[in-house]
Amino acid sequence: MMPSVAEIEAMDRAALLAAWSDLFRCDVPKGLSQPFLRRFLAFEVQARRGGGLPKAVVETLIKRPVAKQATALAPGGRLLREWNGVTHIVEVSSDGYRWNGRSHRSLSAIARAITGARWSGPRFFGLRGQA
Repeated sequence: MMPSVAEIEAMDRAALLAAWSDLFRCDVPKGLSQPFLRRFLAFEVQARRGGGLPKAVVETLIKRPVAKQATALAPGGRLLREWNGVTHIVEVSSDGYRWNGRSHRSLSAIARAITGARWSGPRFFGLRGQA
């Protein structure tokens, strides 16, 4: 039986992992935080109860080629990155990036502030290669 969204919100990590295994019939990918597991499971439960994605959407997703390189970031766009259980949201502006209420000229500066290490900002945020 599928859990409700309210039940998912109250689950501990072990229960989230069990719910994932029940729904997807596979192991949980490594490195997923509890908040991300909750969001993903809640979406899946709601989608399944609503009959899933429309057939046309599924066919479009299957046919659409995967972009090899990210397109230019437009002002107003957002980047999300989960790091050590915290989801970081970066807003793209016309003169750079905004994170935690401060403006930054580069994604690399934000990645460095988040991790404490020198990262390629585009790589850290999944715009190039593997982060």
